Amino acid sequence: MTKKSERGFAAMDEERQREIASEGGKAAHESGHAHEFDSEEAAEAGRKGGEAVSRDRQHMAEIGRKGGKAAHHRNAAFYHEAAAHHHRQAARSHEAGDEEEAERHGQEAHRHSTTAHGHSSRGFASMDEEEHREISRKGGRAAHEKGTAHEWDEEEAAEAGRRGGRATAAAAARNAGNAT
Repeated sequence: MTKKSERGFAAMDEERQREIASEGGKAAHESGHAHEFDSEEAAEAGRKGGEAVSRDRQHMAEIGRKGGKAAHHRNAAFYHEAAAHHHRQAARSHEAGDEEEAERHGQEAHRHSTTAHGHSSRGFASMDEEEHREISRKGGRAAHEKGTAHEWDEEEAAEAGRRGGRATAAAAARNAGNAT
């Protein structure tokens, strides 16, 4: 049996075939000759299409990988944003003198930051706390060398030390209470 040679529409690449089919569909709708699917027919067509696509396990695995990566990055971004929000709230509470609320927001910021780091495997987010501190120290030194750092007067430094001491003592007391 001899094979027919591919000519015309069959010889076109898939992209060109899609373009022509799309144009035909649009023309049929404009002229009122297109079949309008009801919800049952649409559901059945979708089911059949889904069955056909799902037979290709490699394709389905790739879809799963892409979805997993996208969800992973969305989750990391969410937790980073939540941590930033709680850092801002903690700073506002400190400024207002509400140490208890500041501590609560500080803990939430830390919790969200820790969770975000579990969702991220690149850059600063993937580093441990000691690496974060080292990078922060270098940034502080660079800001001082450039003259762009905030220079604390004696009173500001003393107040920051008091607040930090109270927050540390409160956290240590809570941790001691949780350990029993």
